[in-house]
Amino acid sequence: QVQLVESGGGLVQPGGSLSLSCAASGFDAGHYIIGWFRQAPGKEREGLACLNSNEDSIYYADSLKGRFIISRDSAKNTVDLLMRNLKPEDPAVYYCAAGRSFYCAGYGFPESDYNYWGQGTQVTVSS
Repeated sequence: QVQLVESGGGLVQPGGSLSLSCAASGFDAGHYIIGWFRQAPGKEREGLACLNSNEDSIYYADSLKGRFIISRDSAKNTVDLLMRNLKPEDPAVYYCAAGRSFYCAGYGFPESDYNYWGQGTQVTVSS
């Protein structure tokens, strides 16, 4: 059974950085993708970044403008999202999700590609 657990959320000052981790279990074999999403109150869920299991497919939302970096930490067996230069518009519940696709969709983050979701971790940006 696939399980995803996010960690690393918290309070950060504007302009600061925060790193989130997604611990995925249950992918004993085969290909998969891991995506990071966020949802702010009153807004739709937004896809941010995607990485596939071979690490040869990475996709970012254009709106991030290079502030966020997705990567795999093999030692911890996590997929991390490093968020830099956090802005007042970044507070949200951040989720990781996983699916059995070979590659990240190169045109967006279709939620039909993601079958498994974590519970989310809250990120707050405030001085």
